[in-house]
Order: sequence, then C-alpha cells, then structure tokens
Amino acid sequence: MIRKTVADVSVALEGIQSGMTLMLGGFGLCGIPENLIKAIASSPFKDFTCISANVGTDDFGLGLLIKEKKVKTMIGSYVGENSEFERQMLANEMEVILTPMGTLAEKCRAAQMGIPAFYTPAGFGTEVAQNKEVRTFHSKNYILEEAYQADFSLIKAWKGDSAGNLIFRGTAKNFNAIMSGAATITVAEVEELVEVGELDPNQIHTPGIFVDRIFQGASYEKKIEKLTFSNP
Repeated sequence: MIRKTVADVSVALEGIQSGMTLMLGGFGLCGIPENLIKAIASSPFKDFTCISANVGTDDFGLGLLIKEKKVKTMIGSYVGENSEFERQMLANEMEVILTPMGTLAEKCRAAQMGIPAFYTPAGFGTEVAQNKEVRTFHSKNYILEEAYQADFSLIKAWKGDSAGNLIFRGTAKNFNAIMSGAATITVAEVEELVEVGELDPNQIHTPGIFVDRIFQGASYEKKIEKLTFSNP
C-alpha cells in the first residue's frame, strides 16, 4: 500500500533550501497552509520566490514570511491587506510580479497538467504583455503565458488519507486544488488524517497521485478577515 504520511512538519519540508520557488495555496484567510508557513518563517532559509493568489495579512499566512523578509520575489494577484508587503514593495526590497488572477490560476493548472504554455487574451495591451509573444486567433490578440516552474507546492486540505487523497471544505479548495502536483514536490497539511478507505471516493477532490507528502497539522486558527457589525 502506498503511504505518503510523514511524522510532522519538519519532515514534510525536508529538502527545502534558500532561493527556491514556492507555491502556496489559499486565498484571503481561507485554506492557508498555516503549519508549513510558520515552520518556514522560523527556519534559516530565505530569498524565496513565492507564488500565491494573495500575500496574506501582516500577521498571518504568507504575511509571516514577508514580515521575516524571506521573500525575494512575490508573484500574485491581490495585495491589498498587507502593510508590510506594501512597505517592502515601495522600498524596492522585494520584486513584485502582479498577474491577472485567472492567468495565475491557469499557469498553476498548466504546471499540474504538464502543459508548458498557453495563449490567453488577459493582459493584452497592458504591462502584463511586455516581452511576451503575441498571436492573433479569430481576429483577437492573445499573449503567450508559460506554466510555472516551482520546487515546492504547499497546500492545505480539510481531510486526507495516508495515500494523499484530499477533500477540501468549501472555498478552501481555491488554489489548493490546482497547485497540487504543480511543483516538483507537493506537501499537503490536513486538519484530519485518516487511513486509506475511510474517505468516500465520490467526495475526493484531489487524488493522491498529485501529492508527495501529507501530515496532520498541529492546530489551526479560525480567523475572520472582515468583521462587520450592524446597528440594532
């Protein structure tokens, strides 16, 4: 029987080195690989290129790596909730590559599926298209986007089994699903880890073939990004 479980987060991150390219699942505060990020934040490694839909907040998610100045290049789409990221970007302490969210998602999916590149109309006529090949299909202009090349993909799921099969809860599926298998090594942390056969096959979102290592996270914070009050 194939078993992909590892003892803890330190074993899950074996092989990680400074200067590597990391994909990180999650969006906003949902589906964040919290234990993996915290372990990297407290490690001696740095100068990472990070690929993520957004940059977290100042004290949570990817924001922890930014706070510790471990991110050399940030590739993402939404960057509006992190003041330290803004400071580092404006001070030229970090390279920032803003990418349309749909393009970012497709570049991850292409990497997952072994597709080297694809054409998309998103970004044509803007800075996104600079130095990229442009072709016309059916009277419409498209730019060539290459799939990402990442060393580690760090994702988080609700449940998983020892073979790496994953189930996501609600919108936590977001970028976690398409980043699974999109890097040389995919590490999944889960809230609940079970044995093979305990998950309903019809409920599995990501099959274990896309996962290299899996472990049960120690704890998870249930954060609310925007707390809204109404008058009585």
